[in-house]
Amino acid sequence: METLKSKYEQALSLYDCQLKDEQVSLEVKKILEKKEENNSSDIKRFLFSTIEITTLTVTDSEDSVLKLTEKINDFTDKNPDFPHPAAICVYPRFAKVVSQSLEADGVAITCVSGGFPSSQTFPEVKTIETSLALKDGATEIDIVLPVGFFLMGDYEQCFDEINEIKAIVGEESNLKVILETGALKTAENIKKAALISMYSGADFVKTSTGKIDVSATPESVYVMCQAIKEYYEKTGQKVGIKVAGGVRTVDEAITYYTIIKEVLGKEWLYTEFFRIGASSLANNILSDLTGKDVKVF
Repeated sequence: METLKSKYEQALSLYDCQLKDEQVSLEVKKILEKKEENNSSDIKRFLFSTIEITTLTVTDSEDSVLKLTEKINDFTDKNPDFPHPAAICVYPRFAKVVSQSLEADGVAITCVSGGFPSSQTFPEVKTIETSLALKDGATEIDIVLPVGFFLMGDYEQCFDEINEIKAIVGEESNLKVILETGALKTAENIKKAALISMYSGADFVKTSTGKIDVSATPESVYVMCQAIKEYYEKTGQKVGIKVAGGVRTVDEAITYYTIIKEVLGKEWLYTEFFRIGASSLANNILSDLTGKDVKVF
């Protein structure tokens, strides 16, 4: 146990994790001075293409998920020259409904899994739930970092759980690990959690579940981008970022675009490496671009 634990500590020691929250805020403020240059229709169209149209409510049903899937089908049919959303994100039990009805080419089927949103269940349940979601048609899996274990310093348990789920997901599909940055609170914790997740096999690191009071923030995204950049420099592996939790307005989306562009560079400005998990944002971007009140989704 001590030998394994030192392995994780040794990996983290390769990175500067002694971050000061005040300094992070200053760096973000500097970056956002460039935000206005990204306020263009082309960038808004791109931002639409990064959206995972999301429904994760207690009232979700086969009927409501089917209707949302049909809206995506209808939108892509009627707008062949406009980017399609990146994915539809649902609970695992709706994977089959989506996979049987989704006709829009290139739209992924994302399922939250592993005891979402708390991750407070048995590892065996997490792996079974993931396997069932994939069997029913999920093409991407979002799980929550076991935050309790992380805050205890039990990085081995975090690694084992994420790594085991990645083995089930395989190399052909994306595994996104939700850090729940609002619960981690500090920049230091967020960077360490991002690094542990990436070393454990995450293809994306994601900000939040949207189920606690504090969700995505510019500061948390900045820290995650720094971790991704340094991890890439050391390993050669490009990991994506998904911003989720409270992203509603076009201005907020441009804020996150600006941070990712300035920290990670244009190489990350593709849906392969950049996603936004949202529900109302898609309508707000369409409304902004058309100058009309659009409520497609």
